[in-house]
Amino acid sequence: MSDLLERIPYARFLNLQTLVSGDEITVILPFADRLIGNPMLPALHGGSTAALLEMTAMAQVALAFPSPRLPRPINVTLAYLRTGRPVDVFARASISRAGRRVAHVQAEAWQEARNQPIASLTAHFLLDNP
Repeated sequence: MSDLLERIPYARFLNLQTLVSGDEITVILPFADRLIGNPMLPALHGGSTAALLEMTAMAQVALAFPSPRLPRPINVTLAYLRTGRPVDVFARASISRAGRRVAHVQAEAWQEARNQPIASLTAHFLLDNP
């Protein structure tokens, strides 16, 4: 699965790492100073959190529906729930429904406790079915 994220330049820039356990992927965004969006707090930049969630959802869809091409996002909705602190961020996604052409995916990002997410994503991806 790390091969998938290696194909995405922004994932390489963020240094995203993956842990695969069966059919579930956990994507880790290691903290780096360049990810700070508000140095006064300090807080993670919302764009890096959004990218983490979108790429986690994309990786989950790619694992469930293997294809030579990456799944393409149709629409993405993000909710920022808490301030991202300057520590590592973890994310997991689940496919709640999938048809022949479209998959509906939900993802959450957290830091210390999974039951306290810092952001969530709901998205639809176009599947590349030949």
